[in-house]
Amino acid sequence: MQQDEPVQIDDAELVARCQSGDTAAFNDLITKYRSKVYAMIYNMVRNEQDAWDLSQEAFLKAWRNLDRFRGQSAFYTWIFRIATNVTIDWVRKRQIQSGVEFDDAIGMKDIEPGSTTTPQAEPLPHEHLEQGEIQARINAAIDQLSPEHRMAIVLREVEGLQYEEIAEAMGCSVGTVMSRLFYARKKLQTLLRDVYETI
Repeated sequence: MQQDEPVQIDDAELVARCQSGDTAAFNDLITKYRSKVYAMIYNMVRNEQDAWDLSQEAFLKAWRNLDRFRGQSAFYTWIFRIATNVTIDWVRKRQIQSGVEFDDAIGMKDIEPGSTTTPQAEPLPHEHLEQGEIQARINAAIDQLSPEHRMAIVLREVEGLQYEEIAEAMGCSVGTVMSRLFYARKKLQTLLRDVYETI
């Protein structure tokens, strides 16, 4: 009898195997979530090498702390929380080293500015240069947000997480998430007022 497809193993079973010392099971979890973790981190740091390094650091921390995972949340949320903390710590260190005060950044590679947070316009061929300038302005404005506000924007607008998932990933209340998103959006709208008015 021929097998159609390999059976998908759920996260809970993979985590249980990992906790028993099965490194292959952890590799399966990495394979399953590395793209999402990398994309989220890249949206914060906007540098491929730094994003890969921070992704690896997040998964290494997850492996070292897997015995503490009790399954009260989804593994996906748990790894996002670790990645969030690793990234915010990295951003804060860079901020201190550079002496620059900065707030939150998205900045996805080739991102379409199509969320409610950023202005959106379909450029005509002759408008590509102007569109690039607008994207640079948006990225610069996002760079002026705090790491916590930036992370909230990334998790909501880019990753599409629900408020409850963001709260769990960031280790705060839903009310705090809503507040961070409100103030981040308000600041972006202020910083990009002229961009909104011209498109």
